[in-house]
Amino acid sequence: MTDVSELSKWLQSTQLFRGLALSQLLLISQIAQSKQFPKGELIFRQDSEATGFFVVKTGRVKIFKVSVHGKEQILHIFGAKEHFAEVPALDGKHFPASAAALEPTELVFFPRQAFLNLLYQQPDIAINMLITLSARLRHLNNLIEELSFKDVPQRLATYLLQLSERTNSKNNVELDLSKSQLAAALGTIPATLSRAFYRLSSDGIVAVNGTQVQLLDRDRLQNLSLGLKLIS
Repeated sequence: MTDVSELSKWLQSTQLFRGLALSQLLLISQIAQSKQFPKGELIFRQDSEATGFFVVKTGRVKIFKVSVHGKEQILHIFGAKEHFAEVPALDGKHFPASAAALEPTELVFFPRQAFLNLLYQQPDIAINMLITLSARLRHLNNLIEELSFKDVPQRLATYLLQLSERTNSKNNVELDLSKSQLAAALGTIPATLSRAFYRLSSDGIVAVNGTQVQLLDRDRLQNLSLGLKLIS
């Protein structure tokens, strides 16, 4: 994407830059760089220097950490028009986690120093970003609550309901992650995830066929996600 005017219009629809004037978006577009990543390629590694931040043009990116024992914990998955790594890029510290492409991905990259120079000239951009970052903080608080207070079947129920809403699929959803990736995203291991799917299937709440999941009883799935007692 090399056309500055075209990029400006696209950035106007993203979470991070929505609401900015076209003149400001043109300035932002002038420092942007397009980067392509094949499936599985590492975008940056934990503790490496944060040289800038990214907005997803196409594809999906996982943000993850790996324990000393090799266990991967997916912290978040970003899709089209979502942004990531802006906090370490702005505060000048290292990336606190790693990022990799889940599929062929195009990213719009904003170099740290060039973007900081622009913020000094256009403080309204910084205020707009602050509002967006506050929403991100709320999401992280929700993630901590999910991992701390909900068991795996509850987390799985919440994920399936959110996937249904995100894809506008009321009764049938297709998993957008592999079983191992989904287990990592839910803070567990594949064997425990399989047992959670088995429990939901045995209880008649869902039916699983490969990556296809039929939501047989949304009310009970909702109750499970909220930690309410299931009634057969």
